[in-house]
Amino acid sequence: MWKPEHRRTAAREGLRYPSDLSDAEWPLVEPLIPPAKRGGRPREVNLREVLNAILYVLATGCQWKALPKDLAPKSTAHAYFMLWDWDGTLERLHHALYVALREREGREASPTAAIIDSQSAKAAQKGAPHSTRRASMRARRSRAASAIFSSTRSASC
Repeated sequence: MWKPEHRRTAAREGLRYPSDLSDAEWPLVEPLIPPAKRGGRPREVNLREVLNAILYVLATGCQWKALPKDLAPKSTAHAYFMLWDWDGTLERLHHALYVALREREGREASPTAAIIDSQSAKAAQKGAPHSTRRASMRARRSRAASAIFSSTRSASC
């Protein structure tokens, strides 16, 4: 049940966007971000702004090219999103924030009970993380299935 103290802690007022990291959240996340590689040019990008851009896209569902100009550039944010998805950084960030939230609420770090509906069970049997990504992508059609290809082929025969 939402109580006044819960509403105060969940309030996102004072932030530029509701998806931005607060000053209290950033110290939890910062140590989990991999350091820059040794050698080469020093990292010049503000990683907090990159993470804010990624969270904005995830929260709003907007396209990368529709990112507001006051966030990190879309190419930089997308490159870090792909890298952090590949190397597991996003999973570690999510897990750390999840555990911190549960502990702050005075609960066990990992839940002792779960409720799974039939749709979740079906998705898990099929391999949800991979099938979810494929389901959100546009289906690819072969040239043979294309109406244009078949109509030009029959016209030339």
